[in-house]
Formats: sequence, structure tokens, C-alpha cells
Amino acid sequence: MSTGTRLAGLLLFTTALTVPSVLAAQDTQSPDDTAVQAEGTPPEQEIQDTDISVPGGGIIVTGRRNRDPARNSGQVLNVLSEADIARTGEGDIAGALARVSGLSLVGNGRVFVRGLGDRYSLALLNGLPLPSPEPLSRVVPLDIFPTSVIASSLVQKTYSANFPGEFGGGVINLTTKAIPTEDFLTVSFTGSGDTETTFQNGLTYFGSRWDTFGFDNGNRDFPTALQGLIDSGTRVNDAPADVQRQLAGQIMPLNLVTLQKNDVLPMNFSANLTGGGSFEVGDGNYLGIIATAGITNSWRNRSVTSQQFGDAEAGDIIFDSQNFITDNKVLVNALVGVGLDIGEHTIRWTNLYIRDTLKTARLAQGTDAFTDVSRPFDFQTQQTGWFERQLMDTQLVAEFNFDKLELDLRGGYARTDREAPYNAIVPYIRTNIPGDPFGDKYVVDVGALVGGTERIQVGFEDLQEELWFGGADVTYAITDTLSLTAGYAYTETTRRSLSFIVRPLIGSSADLTTALRALGLRRPGDIINGATLATDADGVGFFNVTVSDPTPFPVFDAALTIHAGYGLARFRPTDRVNIEAGVRYEDGLQVAAPDLTFGGGNLANPTRIANDYFLPSATVTWEPIDDLQLRFAASQTIARPQFRELVEQTYFDPESNRRFRGNPFLQDSELINLEARAEYYMGGPNRVSLAGFFKKIDNPIENFLITAPGIIETSYANAPEAELYGAELDVAYGIDLADWGGLFETKQFLIIGNYTYTQSNISVGAADLAPIPGAIGQPASQLFDDGAPLVGQSDHVANLSFGIEDTDKVQQFTVLFNYASERVTLRGGALPDVVEDPGLTIDLVARSEVKLGGVPVELSFEARNITGRDNFEFQQLGANRAEINTFDVGTSFAIGIKAQF
Repeated sequence: MSTGTRLAGLLLFTTALTVPSVLAAQDTQSPDDTAVQAEGTPPEQEIQDTDISVPGGGIIVTGRRNRDPARNSGQVLNVLSEADIARTGEGDIAGALARVSGLSLVGNGRVFVRGLGDRYSLALLNGLPLPSPEPLSRVVPLDIFPTSVIASSLVQKTYSANFPGEFGGGVINLTTKAIPTEDFLTVSFTGSGDTETTFQNGLTYFGSRWDTFGFDNGNRDFPTALQGLIDSGTRVNDAPADVQRQLAGQIMPLNLVTLQKNDVLPMNFSANLTGGGSFEVGDGNYLGIIATAGITNSWRNRSVTSQQFGDAEAGDIIFDSQNFITDNKVLVNALVGVGLDIGEHTIRWTNLYIRDTLKTARLAQGTDAFTDVSRPFDFQTQQTGWFERQLMDTQLVAEFNFDKLELDLRGGYARTDREAPYNAIVPYIRTNIPGDPFGDKYVVDVGALVGGTERIQVGFEDLQEELWFGGADVTYAITDTLSLTAGYAYTETTRRSLSFIVRPLIGSSADLTTALRALGLRRPGDIINGATLATDADGVGFFNVTVSDPTPFPVFDAALTIHAGYGLARFRPTDRVNIEAGVRYEDGLQVAAPDLTFGGGNLANPTRIANDYFLPSATVTWEPIDDLQLRFAASQTIARPQFRELVEQTYFDPESNRRFRGNPFLQDSELINLEARAEYYMGGPNRVSLAGFFKKIDNPIENFLITAPGIIETSYANAPEAELYGAELDVAYGIDLADWGGLFETKQFLIIGNYTYTQSNISVGAADLAPIPGAIGQPASQLFDDGAPLVGQSDHVANLSFGIEDTDKVQQFTVLFNYASERVTLRGGALPDVVEDPGLTIDLVARSEVKLGGVPVELSFEARNITGRDNFEFQQLGANRAEINTFDVGTSFAIGIKAQF
């Protein structure tokens, strides 16, 4: 941010959040208008400045007459300023982005662009990459970024060479707040709840006394016996007998595996403290500091229906489960930013800490006929879990502006950790076998005496990822109409993941069989206790207690190193034509392999993907008449497999309630992107745009389904080829209500809507292969149907909002409609695809500023999912339907207060 724009911001700070940024799209000014403006207010170029930090300098075309970023960029993009984000009423940036044309939010904060999965969407922070603490996502789930720390969010849908080559649907760049325009302190608190959870019954377990704040007090440290095996590089299966007995006695402590009923679940709460200030250093230079800290504690009940078909012919459901889940999620975040403005130069140092913790308690009941259709058994399965993900990120960005020469330097370090200890699954089985003294009771089969039933298992996961990144960009304005940019970027990512599944097994002599069966009647924490582990006078145990780990590769290492260089030209041959073209070269080496210290060398399938690419891009913008712009864009980009998709380890996702396993035979995807777009600006907030787009994808990576009794598991494979095409309509229209007078004198009615139509199809030939572990020569037709849509793609995505807003103060009332049609979430193989039906949701957001004791206070009210749209994920086989992850969502309400001092 230059000094000039900063001074303009000082003049308008008190109203910056009340003026919709959509008003930035103004008519072209006449000379008379400019003269009048010069006498009164600062010109538009100064007052409408959104803080955006991206590689290769600003996004505004030199010489353009209007500073609305979406209108004056050489690319197709959307920008959410602070005011736009506030208008959505969302507490996190993922929810705000869901209102952008063509973007949809798909669980766990993952934002899909134009129906493409998160592997085709790129997320940056201040123009720099972010690693993911979530092994099921390539980028950081954006719901862990509170809107209070974000100055702007840019979504660019056409590729330009200054961004990384892993670009499919678009890039999302978040710019953090750096230099406040004046000293301030903001305190906010929100209370919320929903009709399915708040003040209702729920499940929980003790855990530790610090769980309320998202931290553990040491109760969940890895068992000493397991940690000793890790330190020595010994597999669980190879541990000495005494160590196995010791480990069996440590994996199910009472306070971590005992389900408890919570009679009344509390309300959710969120508290945030943000402050900042700046002062002059020298003559016209400013040093600013901004800091924010917040905590959110939320509860959610789900009663999930999960079913499975027996085969693809009969369509009979042979597994039917109702899983009651209570999740307690705690999000702790902090950001400290230091910024320095030296004339036209800006240096910002941003430090971000985010910790997101999920404590889950589950009780599933149902029937399982996988073993014998004629004699299904009943089950009650208890599950307790703890998933914590943490991000620490520090980055330094220096943006220097020397008149015609601009120099950007960026660098930083980030570390993410994901720990999931003591995730215990304890299945109680009622066999219904006549004559069995335990046949009418729910019993844990601790001795594997009943065939076809699951055993106790306790999972321990620990993932650590480190990312070093740096880059330099130089832009030189040769003339007023031509500028050249060149840059270099380097990233090095390393990941180490540990995943152990400990299964205890208790054996005995024949005369103790009844006692062994009776052990399974106990509550989980009492099954393996001192009595179970007791020995006789000779030191021989009454029960033979052992443990095993079915994981073939418990420890994996992965790394990705990328060197990139690019050149980019921005040329404006006439006042109405702009050309932005460039090429990026990337050389990448991606490896993933098990740590053979823990065995499994004869089964290992290490991955090594070494490729280099030249990735050209060009966008032409033509303004045939005033206020009408036509854009044409073409580019080549890539999509690399995620580490998680390559690693042969199993992870459990508590959101989708299924397991995921990687495929080491995946390859890079290559994309060709084409787009044509028309944008018409009608003055004030009024605008309309229409676009058509096409993408050809070689080797797209798709999810596919693996089924086992009571288990829905996801893995990945390359489909041979796919095409995606569609159209996008974006409309904004504002009506000034000043003529109504009175209460409406400062009001405007604003309508914002967007709609995206998308079609995609996979091409599968008879000779195409889709290698997976254990079936390298597998025909692709066994996993993919020719002509099937891509995973995650909705035919229709629409957002519509109607609102009344005050132009002089914070006061708004907005109704928001969000719709997405059915989309495939999982390839079914021999069975039908798994389909999600998001449907229509309706939200209401209201906020108003009042004065309490002379202090400006903002009151807010939100009602989400007013119609109570439920979550539907299912398989359809003829007239039969199997629910995969279906549950009632309910309506949520929130009341908030924010005071600024």
C-alpha cells in the first residue's frame, strides 16, 4: 500500500466497511466529473483501493481509468474486500467465498472452483503457498481462516504465468491485514446454536481438562510402549511378547474410551480480540502493527444413516447402520503482522497460528449380513476420537516501487502438524445364534472366536509437514502501455506421516473360553485391565494377550521440490485493447516411499514423479464500447497428486465418515484451459457478465469406492481423459432508495446473483489402464464409466442475495440463497457412483451499528439453513437406494456483538 492510498484510507476509515465494494464499478468519468471530484473528494483511484498482495506486482492494468480490480485486471477474477466479506456475515473465509460465482463449499472448508475438486484449486496467503495440516486435502481448509484477519480475497479463474502451474479451476489468494489506518481495538463475541444440537442430548468422553480450549494436557501422549517401538524402528507385530502385553494395557485408558451421555449440550461461543496501530517513522513513513486472537467452541450432533449394497445386481442392503455422532470443535487462531510503508515501498511480516481440534464421540447401531445373509448379526459400535491440526506460518514480503521498476521479494517457512491419538473403535456384537449362551447379548469378540466380526482397534496418527518457499519478481514499465515481468519461485515440501492401528487379541485355554467371552461384556476401558494381564506364580499369564498392526507401511516419507521461472508481458496497444501473455517453466520432483526401517520392503511401491513443463498463457481484453469488455483466455496448466493420494496408509475422515487410502501409481494431470467472457458495467453497482469455458484434462485423478463389511473406503486412480465445459452468469443490480425519503433516505436495495452451468465427461477406451496397488494392469473400464461426470462437479451452482443496506453506517438486512445440484463424490466401480445432493439453502443475515455509551457497537443476527435442508449422500440402484452419509442438519442461529474502541 503506497503512502498516497494510505492517506486516502485514513480519510475514509470510519466508513470503509459500510460502502459496498461493488460500488467501485463506476461509470467512466467525464472531464467535468473529474474536475468536480478534484475540488471535493479524493479521486476514485485513491479511495477505492483494496489491499491485494500477489506475485508479479499489482493486478491493475496500467492506464485504466477505474480502480475496480475485477474490471481493470488483465485476467478474469473476483475480489472480496473487507466490506464484501462482512456483508456475507460468515465467520470464516470459506463461507464467504461460497458466495462467489462458480465457487462451492464442499465439507471441511474445501472450496471447489467450477465444480472441480480441491486438487484443481490453489490457495495462497499473501502470494505464498500454504501447506495442509489435513492429509485429505492439498491445501489448508479455508474454514480455519477467520474473516477478522483477512484484508481481501482474490479468486482468479484464468491462469497467468506469475502464479504456480498447479492451476485447474482457479487460484484463491488471501491477503492478510498488515498496516491499520488508525489505532483501534475491536472486541467481539458471538453465541450460536442449531436445532439438532443446542440444549439437546449428546455424547462425549472425558479426555482431559483442557479439551474445552482445544489442547490436551498430556493424557493423549502416545503410549510409552508404542513410542519405544517407534524410537527403535520396530513394527508392532515384531515387538517382544512382554512389550505387546504392556502396549495392550496402555491403549484403552478409561478417560479416553468411555462414552458418556451429555444431557444438555451447551451453546456455541466465539470470542475475538483484534487491535492495531501505526505511527510515523521519519518523514512520511509508517510502521504498523496488527494482532488478532480468537477462540471458537462449537458442538454438532449428527444421526448418520450409512448403508451398503451387497452386489450390483440384486440391490439388497446387507449393512444398515445408524450412527449418532457428537462433535466438539475448537478453533484457536492468532495473527501478528508488522508492516512498514517507506514512501511507495511496503514491507510486511506476517505470522499466523491456527489450531483446529475435533473431539468426537460416536455410537453406531445396526445390522450386518455380509457374513451370512440368512443370519445377520446386530452391532453396537463405540468410537471415540481426537483430531488436532495445527499451522504455524511466518512469511516476509517486500514490495518495492521505483517509478517504472517494481521489485517483489517473498519468502517464508510453514509447519503443519496433524495428530490423531487414541482413536478407538470398540464393536459389541450380538450374534443371535441359537444355543449360544452369549448369542442374545452384545459382546466384544476379544478372542476372535466368532467369524466375520470386527475386532477392537485403536489408531495413532502423527503427521508433520514443513515448507520452505521463496521468490523474486521484477516488473519494468518500458512505456505507459507495455510492462514486462520476470520471476523465480522455489518451494520445498517435506512430510513424514506415522499411522499405527493397534488390535489387541486375547487368547486362552479351552477351560477359560467362557471367561474370555465374558470379558467382552465389560465397558471398553475394563476389558484389558490388571486382571486380564495378571500372571500366575510362575509369571505365566492366565490370558495370552498380544497385539498386531494390519498396516503394511506404518511410516511414510514424502517430498516435493519445485523450481520455477516465468516471463510475463502486459501490453495495451490501444485504449480499448489489453494483452497479457506469458510462459512459466516448472521443474518438479515428487517422491513418496515407506520408511523400510519398519519393514514391508517386499511390498513397497515407492513413487518418483520427475517432470518439467512449459506452461504458456494469454488473455486478451477488448473494450468495443464504453462499459463493455470482452475477454479471451487460453492456457496450459498441471495438477500434481497430493501426498495423501500417493501414500499407502489408511486415514479416517470424521466429516465423511469413511477411510482413505493412497495409490503410489498416480501421475500428474495436464490441463488445457479456454475461456471467453463478456462484462457489461451499467454504472454504480450495476453489472452483468457472461462467460463460457472449456477444459481438457489428461490423467484426471478420481476417487473410487472400496467396500468391505461395514467399511466404506476411498482410494484414487488416474482416469484416462476428461473434458469440462460450461457457462457462468454474474449479475449485480442496485436501486437507490433515497427518493423514498425518511428511513430509506440513505438506503439502497442490492441484488447480487450468479449461476454456473457445468458439464463434464470422462473418456475411457478399451485399452486404457488405471493401475492400483495389487492390480497394475487393471483396465480403466473397471473403475470408470465412459461419459461419466467428474467427481465433485455439479451441473448447476447458483447464489442469489437480496439486501437492503445503509450507505452511511453499518446497517444491512440480507437474504441469501445457495443452490448446487447433485454431484458425484465417489466412483462406485461395479456399484453405482456415490452421489451428494446439496440442494437449496436459505440464509438470513442482519446487522446494525448502534452507540452504547458513546462506543460504536455492531449487533448481528444470523439464521442459516432456514428451511432445514438435510445432508444427502447415497447410491441409487434401480428403485433401491443406499444412504451413505445422510443426516439431518437443522437450522442454526447466531447473535453477535462487536465493539470498537
